[in-house]
Amino acid sequence: MRDHKSRVQRVNFLQVHRSNGKDNRNDMSMLAKALVRIGSGAADMEGMLELPHAALGIVLFAHGSGSSRLSPRNNYVARVLREAGIGTLLLDLLTQDEERKRATRFDIALLAARLRTAADWLRTQDATMTLPLGLFGASTGAAAALRLAADPGVNVAAVVSRGGRPDLAGADALRSVEAPVLLIVGGEDNGVIDLNRMAFEQLGSPKQLVIVPGATHLFEEPGTLEEVARLAAEWFAGHFARSA
Repeated sequence: MRDHKSRVQRVNFLQVHRSNGKDNRNDMSMLAKALVRIGSGAADMEGMLELPHAALGIVLFAHGSGSSRLSPRNNYVARVLREAGIGTLLLDLLTQDEERKRATRFDIALLAARLRTAADWLRTQDATMTLPLGLFGASTGAAAALRLAADPGVNVAAVVSRGGRPDLAGADALRSVEAPVLLIVGGEDNGVIDLNRMAFEQLGSPKQLVIVPGATHLFEEPGTLEEVARLAAEWFAGHFARSA
C-alpha cells in the first residue's frame, strides 16, 4: 500500500503562546508548530504540524480533489480541533504536477499510500509517537482515509469524513475498518448523500451518519462548517479518550 518508506525528519518546533491575559506557559494556550517535509518516494509532502499543550491526540488531514493543505475549510476545522486540545497535521499529499492530472487526484491507492507514509512518520516523532491517531478526510481524501484505516498495520483511533466519497474506498476496505467512523454530509449535497448511505451500510465498525440540514457539498452556508467542526471535535475527543 505504501509507495516508498518515509525519510525521517526530526521536528524542531516553534513555540507560540496565544495571549489569554495570563503568564502561564503550561496551559492549553501553548502551541507548538512546525513546517515539515515528509519524503514519500520521489515526492516530498509539505505540511504544517501544530500541537497544543498536552494534546489528546493527533489528526491527519486528507484533502479532497483540487484542494490542498491551505484549504480554508480544513484549516478552520483544524483550528477548532486544536482549541479542543487536539493536534493537527495538514499535508499536501500530491505534488503540483500530480494535482494537474485528474487520474492522479482520484488515485485512492496513491493517496492512501501517502497518508500511510505520513502516519508512519508521526510514529517516529517524539512529540506525536504516543498520541492516538485520527483521520479527517474530505471528498476523495475520505476514501483514502478509510483505506488507511482498513490497513491492519496502522492503529487508527477514529475517522471523520466531511462531504466525502467513502464509497471510493471500496467495499473490502469499508468492511475491514475497525475504527469508529463519522460520516458528515450536507443535506443539499444531492447524490453524495446516497453514496454515503451506501458506504455506511458496508462499514462494520462503530459508525454514525450525520446529515447537516441546508448544507451543500462545500458547507459554505452560514453555520454549517461550524457544525462540522463541532461534530468532528466531539468525535475525536471522545474516541481519543477511550483509546488512551
